[in-house]
Amino acid sequence: MAKERPSGPGRTQQIGFASAIGGLAGAALAGHRGAKAALVGAAVGAAGLGTVEAVARARQRPGQIPALWARIAASGALAAPLGWAAGRLTGAGPVAVGTATGTAVGAMGLRPQKVGLGPLVGAAVGLGFAVRRRPAAAPVVASTTVVAYRVLSALLFRDPQVSLLAERVRPEELPFVVPLEARTRYVGTGYVRELAKVLGGTYAEDAADVGIVASLDELRGPDFDPARVDPRVREFYEHTTRFTLDIVPRWRLWVRPGYLLYRTLVARPLGQASVPMNQREALRGVRGRIDTITPEHDGVVVRGWIRSFADTDEPIYVGIYTTYRHDGRGYVSVGFPVPQASFTATLLPRARPGGGLILTSRSDLGHPGHYLTYIDPDTRDLTAMAVHGFAEQLDVHVEDGELRAEHAFWIFGIPFLVLHYRMHRKAAAPGS
Repeated sequence: MAKERPSGPGRTQQIGFASAIGGLAGAALAGHRGAKAALVGAAVGAAGLGTVEAVARARQRPGQIPALWARIAASGALAAPLGWAAGRLTGAGPVAVGTATGTAVGAMGLRPQKVGLGPLVGAAVGLGFAVRRRPAAAPVVASTTVVAYRVLSALLFRDPQVSLLAERVRPEELPFVVPLEARTRYVGTGYVRELAKVLGGTYAEDAADVGIVASLDELRGPDFDPARVDPRVREFYEHTTRFTLDIVPRWRLWVRPGYLLYRTLVARPLGQASVPMNQREALRGVRGRIDTITPEHDGVVVRGWIRSFADTDEPIYVGIYTTYRHDGRGYVSVGFPVPQASFTATLLPRARPGGGLILTSRSDLGHPGHYLTYIDPDTRDLTAMAVHGFAEQLDVHVEDGELRAEHAFWIFGIPFLVLHYRMHRKAAAPGS
């Protein structure tokens, strides 16, 4: 979609890194035969994987990730030293090593079918090596398991869930990406304040009477006429801070263990994307505020909608809300900053019967979707990946005279979470 900028020494570094991985893999695979064999294996592995990387990078076209065969070779090489360490530390046999390796690589696939496939492939590979007269070493089992799993997975699951969209391009070439990253390891509720120190302009914490969008008229398009929106829905979007939100999360049972692990290891240490696990947590209350940055000269106001638990101010979501137009349509892009990167949800507005508004990423158009983008700290160039396996839809409407919303999420086409919102107008201050 976008042209690649000259990479300079980047390709040389990539080949060097691959050679180092290949060297470690070769040493691990041949190490059980002695030190001399390990040295020879390291040399062969470094030359082999370095060559694979060089060929793959030479054939790589703009907007593409390296060829699948190269990625499979690299993942197999990475597994070898890990298998060596597991064998030395635990003394586990081929079946245990294969099953553990398959479970780990399957979990990295995320898709439920891939998660289930991993341990099955690992156990089969381990069993195949175990029945031999001389069982294979742990690095061989681990590497073979990863390669077998990746090949079988590629044959069974042909639809890509992640693809490279653009590499080292200017932000204006990707209008559906919010190019604002976190410059520290922790995002937190003070993100917009710290961002203002970088961007300049006038910072307002908990700005009064503002919305996540300036006007719904910016979203006009063939599928959405702002004039038909219920005034209460319009008011919520254009004056979000006039409302409080109650939230009821509905998680699918199968995703809860994985989400609990994610929240403990990733979301809370990061200070970003930590949704309540259950209704009991939601009863702690949700505090919502919008921090803004107004440019000193003409420009777009930065709007950061920050939601946190009311009792501790622990972050739930920190999102930067923007709108833009393309080919006669308006879109909403929400950027969730993470260290040196941004996860963007670009949503298409659609009319809902009864004056409601639906924002959805489920569309055949080119822009709606989810994008993980790395922002180069020096050049501000973007490298973006499209995350096809993730989808969401927000449905805001009036029900029984009150504002309601359902925020549904899918992964690989399987629903896993619905957030039910109730929006209530805040009590007016005395004398207002």
